[in-house]
Amino acid sequence: MYKKFFGLRENPFNVNPDPRYLYLTQSAQEALACLTYGVDTRKGFILLTGEVGTGKTTLLNRLLDWLHEQRVATAFVFNPRLSVTQFFDFMMADFGIPCESHLKSQMLLRLNQWLLDRYQAGERAVLIVDEAQNLSPQMLEEIRLLTNLETSTEKLLQIVLAGQPELEHKLNQPQLRQLRQRITLWAKTRPLTLEETRGYIHERLNIAGSSDGEVFGQSAIEVVHRYARGIPRVTNLLCEHALISAFVDQTRPVSASIVEEVAHDFTLNEIEPTAPPQPPAVLEQPPLVESLLQALNTLVNRINQAERNLEPERDRKP
Repeated sequence: MYKKFFGLRENPFNVNPDPRYLYLTQSAQEALACLTYGVDTRKGFILLTGEVGTGKTTLLNRLLDWLHEQRVATAFVFNPRLSVTQFFDFMMADFGIPCESHLKSQMLLRLNQWLLDRYQAGERAVLIVDEAQNLSPQMLEEIRLLTNLETSTEKLLQIVLAGQPELEHKLNQPQLRQLRQRITLWAKTRPLTLEETRGYIHERLNIAGSSDGEVFGQSAIEVVHRYARGIPRVTNLLCEHALISAFVDQTRPVSASIVEEVAHDFTLNEIEPTAPPQPPAVLEQPPLVESLLQALNTLVNRINQAERNLEPERDRKP
């Protein structure tokens, strides 16, 4: 809709974790280097944590791209709310390991033999679990036991656990101390600084095809950073809807006032910057998500109105 108006080939601020759009800040480079080094040197357990929306899944997708280039076998579990049997079924299927039995003992025997075969062939295997803060202590213990699949010198299976800071709190529980002791490397994602937010926005615009001047004014980027507080996912949402609003108003570049308007539509100005984290058991919608959902109807209505207003112009053209 707004792509032609701003000279873009695609939407630059989709919230999908597209690894093409990974912006390598210093902390992101350190996290990616930690993950690749841990896999390359068979460190066993690697932990990746970070606040909601700071790019963990995008980082994991870039890691998966690298692993596939290296011909490393991978299993990516992105829905951790599974029973132990379901988890093992999913992992075996994603690794491509045939196993007729659904008994855990038989699956472990088959997995161990498959890992030994790969090890003898000089190949590696990596299990990646996203949203690991939602794993039960029982499931985390089952994953820990997978690191017992080893030779006398090296681990046969590399495991990456990725999750929100609640995962860190969970691993501090006494019953999970054996798992915590086996974590050899720990990577973290962090919010963007103002300078990184500028680079992040410009990088995404360039990848999406922008080449004809400034899309966001410098003051607009400062407002984006102030309301998004350096969280890439919120930055994407603000920028996406600011582009829509600017298109509706036929205004370019996107101004600070447009970003302010979008932020107020989403009531981001009413959200405390240091709100205390909710415990994992709380199932209520976060204030930001609720605000965004409430604002969607307003934006859709504005878009529809803008398209209706443009119709007479199209009809007048020869």
